[in-house]
Amino acid sequence: MVTAAACAALAAALVCLPGPAGASRLATLWPPAHPERRTRRSVVAGPAVLGGLLGFAAAGLGGALAGALAAMVLRKRRSRHRAERHAAAAAEQLAAAVARISDELRAGSHPAGALAGIDADGPLARAVLAPAAVAARLGDGIVPALRRGGAAQPGATVDVERIATVWALAERHGIPLADLLARAQDDIRWRVRFGATVRAQLAGPRATATVLTTLPLFGIALGQLIGADPIGVLRNGLAGQVLLVLGLAFVAAGHAWSERILGAAVPR
Repeated sequence: MVTAAACAALAAALVCLPGPAGASRLATLWPPAHPERRTRRSVVAGPAVLGGLLGFAAAGLGGALAGALAAMVLRKRRSRHRAERHAAAAAEQLAAAVARISDELRAGSHPAGALAGIDADGPLARAVLAPAAVAARLGDGIVPALRRGGAAQPGATVDVERIATVWALAERHGIPLADLLARAQDDIRWRVRFGATVRAQLAGPRATATVLTTLPLFGIALGQLIGADPIGVLRNGLAGQVLLVLGLAFVAAGHAWSERILGAAVPR
């Protein structure tokens, strides 16, 4: 009797399912994720899942948590280094583009005409200056367009803000734009050169921090060689699993702290 009633209720629920219009109205309550955000989540989750699977195969549940954490730390470090290289390249290309615009303005070109020559600039500089070139051609505000272009390239936001500020000063107070852009270009190039010098000088401390981060692995290997069997302790029993996760968490925290200290020395 109960089974028959449950089947009847299920059939009634299927009959009462909303049609396409109702389904679309319900779908608006949960808007789909943005494609870039979905891609970013998949990129972040992929290494964590892979590291978790490898860790689980090596040391069980604690190894899965430790492996996922290690994979996320390594991916974040790689992403940070890639972002630093991207920001340096964007700054170099932007400085060259600003120098070209300044030279064209000194030669008598109109700002709109100088911005229209972005095809001669690097790809990153073109992406930043393209909204400003379009705004100049249409007679819109160049300064807001510059800031929009900088927002689309996070690595160049600070430098684009400098350019937008000097452009706004030239428009508001009548100061020669070419001179202000030349000063901004010198400032950008100095920051890039100084940042490269600081990174080169920090290579030694960064290598020391990396060695200190990997020391626990050498300790485990040494203990295994002398017969203490630390791997067996970490793989078996609740205490070993907890120690494995806590140990890797402390190592990850120390690595993040050292990277934060070293990264604070590089000019932004």
